[in-house]
Formats: sequence, C-alpha cells, structure tokens
Amino acid sequence: MQGDLVIVMAAACVLLTAGTFALMARQWRRVAPGTALIVTGMNTREPRVFMSGGALVLPIVHHADVIDLSVKTIVIERGGKDGLVCADCIRADVAATFLVRINHTIDDVLKVAQSVGCARAADPITLGELFTAKFSEALKTVARQLDFEQLTRERESFKDQVIHVIGKDLNGYVLDDVAVDRLEQTPIEFLDPGNVLDAQGIKKIKSLTERN
Repeated sequence: MQGDLVIVMAAACVLLTAGTFALMARQWRRVAPGTALIVTGMNTREPRVFMSGGALVLPIVHHADVIDLSVKTIVIERGGKDGLVCADCIRADVAATFLVRINHTIDDVLKVAQSVGCARAADPITLGELFTAKFSEALKTVARQLDFEQLTRERESFKDQVIHVIGKDLNGYVLDDVAVDRLEQTPIEFLDPGNVLDAQGIKKIKSLTERN
C-alpha cells in the first residue's frame, strides 16, 4: 500500500514537472533576428532588453514589446526651385538615401522605446518626422561649401561631409550610411532671375556653357 502511494506521488511529481516545463516552453519568447524584446515585470521598474536568445514572458506577470532594430531608409529629394544652392550659386538636384537604425545598445533601445514607442520606432512616417528636416539641412549645409563642379566630381567627399555634419547624436538612432543616388544641375528654367542667388547661378551657368 505504501509502495503504491510512493509510485503515485512520484508519477504526480513527474507530471507536475513536465507540465511546468511545457508551460514555460509555451511562454518562452524568442528574439527574432533584427529585433529586440523589451520585458517589464510587475515588480521591476527597469525593463529588461533582450537582443538575442529569448526570455520567459508570463501572462499577467510580464509585459513584452518587440522593437525593430533593422536598417530603414529615408529618401531625401531636393530639386527644381528647391534644389541645393552650391557655393557658386548653381543649384543642384539631389536624391539621397539615408540608412538609419536603432543603435544596438540597451540604453539606446530603451531611449527610443520610451521616447518614440516600440510600434512607431521603425515606422517610415515617424522616421520622416524625426529626421527629414535634419538630413535636408545637412545636405544644404555641405552643398553651400562646394562649387557645383566639386559637388559632382567629389561625391564620396560630399557624402562623408554630410555624415559628419549629421553627427552621432540621433537620440538612440544611428546613421549607417548615405547613398547619393542622383546629383545633377538644376535645369536653368527652374531658376528665378528675381532671386539674387539664382541670378548669380544663371550668370555662372551661361559663362560656363559659352566658354565650352
């Protein structure tokens, strides 16, 4: 009789252990490539960030969010009357692709999650709101320092200077690279003779074309 009780208790322990492991397996959240898992517990103030492996996320006890860490693109186009003004007042039509992602550190992941939100962190519209003005200003700043011929001849230097002007302080994000997809002279018909800079640009274009 006592032996049967021992067997029953042992079987119950085995079933309980197996059930516990099965429950834990179902609540285990793997971290997908290019993402981070942010887990907040009921009794912890600071969220925990997992960028590889996974974490146990229990219902009610934990709250978990996924944040996208993959590289996203922001395309900036400036052309026509909004073309970049170069040092010699010639305008340039430019299209540039900026490669942006959340910096892969726990502090920066949390900074973006708290300031932007996990769901919006990689949203194209949100990224545009965050960076379009800053990136456009960097393109304008560097273009003003170079003549148009320099701009077209030294694309790599132009790109490097744009990256330098933007800098590394992007509130948790990082700029991986910039690709200059298009760089050409703004057609003269888009320039405004009544604009002082455009008037000088028109004069410079005519002098170059007549000389050639």
